[in-house]
Amino acid sequence: MALDNGVFLTAEWRKLALAQYAVSKEILLKYLPPNTELDDWQGKYYVSLVGFMFMNVKLRGFNIPFHRNFEEVNLRFYVKYNENGIWKRGAVFISEIVPLPAITFVANTVYKENYQTRPMKHVWIEQAHHLKVDYLWKKKKWHKFSVIASSKAEEIPFGSEEEFITEHYWGYTKIGPNRTSEYGVEHPRWKVYPIKDYKIEVDFDVNYGSDFAFLNNTKPDSIILAEGSEIRVLKGKKF
Repeated sequence: MALDNGVFLTAEWRKLALAQYAVSKEILLKYLPPNTELDDWQGKYYVSLVGFMFMNVKLRGFNIPFHRNFEEVNLRFYVKYNENGIWKRGAVFISEIVPLPAITFVANTVYKENYQTRPMKHVWIEQAHHLKVDYLWKKKKWHKFSVIASSKAEEIPFGSEEEFITEHYWGYTKIGPNRTSEYGVEHPRWKVYPIKDYKIEVDFDVNYGSDFAFLNNTKPDSIILAEGSEIRVLKGKKF
């Protein structure tokens, strides 16, 4: 992964657990960055609860002591932006939780994201026939997103929901009434592990506000566990 002048950060995203919930369009419109549109999957507007590991992080090609490997959990939804007749598909983050204050500071300052710093931990158990991945974080109490899957990863089918969820390569953030920040993320096509079981013990009201409190009693439409890959986060722009 060669570094060039347009790259802000390189890392690996690994063992991405994603839970998709269909929500009403009206809930998401208040969070929609200017000049973007909601992106739907077969008429459904999804938010995804996502837990994963950031690994081997380098900022502008340099290691950051004590900040190379850490957990992240976020809640995101999906948008698209038409630039000169070409649709760019991306994600908007309601909130992103990490365990390191410096990461929160950089993300909120540089990209105007919505990061929070909380105690976090993860557990990966890899056995011959199954894989267990847990992400935990503390906000008032401990919250947990746990997935059990087959141990052999498979290719993502073209045209599938898994493809829709994992192949949004842009991040968009509302930074003012008429201003949006954009950055790109590059990574190869991922593989996914077939899901066997999951458990979500999350208070969405505490973590993401009253707009999403109803998810406490909602079953997700789908669960995905992706292996992930090396990634590159590109320098952003505003429009």
